[in-house]
Amino acid sequence: MLSESVRRARLLIALVVFAACNSALPWRDAPPPDEVNLSFTIHNNLLFLPSAKINGHAGRYFFGSATPRTVLDSRAIPHTSAYALTLGERASFPFTPLFMDLHATGDALIGADVFSQRAVTIDYRAGLLTYQKAGIHTDYMTLFRFNGDPAVDVTVDGKRMSAILDTASPDTITLPAARESRGRAHVTVGTSDFGSVDVHYAGVERPRLGNRLLSKFLIAIDYQHRVAGLWRDPRIP
Repeated sequence: MLSESVRRARLLIALVVFAACNSALPWRDAPPPDEVNLSFTIHNNLLFLPSAKINGHAGRYFFGSATPRTVLDSRAIPHTSAYALTLGERASFPFTPLFMDLHATGDALIGADVFSQRAVTIDYRAGLLTYQKAGIHTDYMTLFRFNGDPAVDVTVDGKRMSAILDTASPDTITLPAARESRGRAHVTVGTSDFGSVDVHYAGVERPRLGNRLLSKFLIAIDYQHRVAGLWRDPRIP
């Protein structure tokens, strides 16, 4: 049996290691009062916000980080004179939606317009979308400036390009092509080399990173100052 002194020494070492690991996490401190944590669940590789409400009503709302305008399915959400997204009891965002048939994917696609003057951080492992009034925490992150849609640098088969951060895409990365198909390519996102990856080719104007690759990172998007941050999460294989 271990002596009491040995057990105490091992406990002390464990606590020191735990504290050291936590100090290296970008979100190591509790959220300040100007931040709101919103849990999400992943279905069909999309980020659904079960506690969010539109005009006081819950629904199947998923988040599209690069969708310019929030889209509502009129079959699920009726037309009215004004709309607001509420996050728990702490934040409310008025918005002017577009209406479109979302083909049973969800009742609403929450776009970047609701956060246009603020910032968000997406923690896939914890299942948290954090709304931040004061901007993102940049500790340990690789930062990228963007114009228009939030984007980061990627390298595909040795060619460097900018790719949109699109949480409304359930795929790995979608690359521009005349015909839709699938293939493989050597992909590096920021400084993280993923080697040969299954990719989607389609009629898009710019490459778009989807949740199959984005989920390997902690992602921060400051829409107001047009800065995106990536932190390769070592807790996710």
